[in-house]
Amino acid sequence: MTNWLEISLTVNGELAEAVADVLGRFAPNGVVTEQAVDFLNDEDEGTPTGDITVKAYLPTNEQVDETRRKLEEALFYLGRIQPIPEPTYTPIGDQNWMEAWKAHYQPIPIGKRLMILPAWMDLPDSSRISVKIDPGMAFGTGTHPSTQMCLDLLEVVCDTRFSNIEYSAIDVGCGSGILAVAALKLGANFALGVDIDEAAITNSRENAENNGVTSEAFQLGIGSVEDVRAGKFSISSAPLVLANILAPVLIRLFEAGMAELIEPGGFIILAGILEHQAEGVIEAAQAHGLRLTDRRQIQDWVALLCQK
Repeated sequence: MTNWLEISLTVNGELAEAVADVLGRFAPNGVVTEQAVDFLNDEDEGTPTGDITVKAYLPTNEQVDETRRKLEEALFYLGRIQPIPEPTYTPIGDQNWMEAWKAHYQPIPIGKRLMILPAWMDLPDSSRISVKIDPGMAFGTGTHPSTQMCLDLLEVVCDTRFSNIEYSAIDVGCGSGILAVAALKLGANFALGVDIDEAAITNSRENAENNGVTSEAFQLGIGSVEDVRAGKFSISSAPLVLANILAPVLIRLFEAGMAELIEPGGFIILAGILEHQAEGVIEAAQAHGLRLTDRRQIQDWVALLCQK
């Protein structure tokens, strides 16, 4: 396997592009830039701030010393235009990154019946229901407390309220599709998943296929509460609604009519809520005809079960 030499410089934003250009001339796989991000509030997408670290990686072959000399010479001439710091060099040993990454993920038991598995792993406990998720994606993978509490509440409500009856579910902001897939495996006969991000729909479909869930049982589409209410999908309400998003978004969705998606007597599971935000979400739910029936908390995260 190839070993690598990491070259790293931390510079201001004005110099970052020039440094990246110099490193990129010698690094066969391009450069990496890293910068801190400031968030104004829970919904802010973030604003890059502060100095930028620029990194490149040289293969440690027989040319590495000559390549390093040429790189340092190029940085020297750049430094004559504007001072730059000395680069930091770090040897990096190669490894089978895919296998190392896979070894990090282990089965996660949830409640009494569910087990979250990476997509490549077989179910180690035949008494549990597997929910296979690809941890490489940027959406819900089952490792976050919010997702785990949602699944725990989902199992409870499916086993105690919907046992031996037909029911459907709507997943608002479906992300990876993990909640809808779990609902189907726990007994729902149909699920609708909507998200405003097309990548989420693609990932949800891939995860559904990994779990043997068909497109007939799990409808997916771009949209949100308004689109479901407007009848753009095969169902516009369900006995069970799932929404693991962010607290400010949940409050806005209630204003957009999310409670109308819940059939009378039905339930909604709400998560993505920090402890200090919980009361605001509860008040919004109560203002739209819901009552709190269960509350879970792991660390600073809260999940709620409400009934219409």
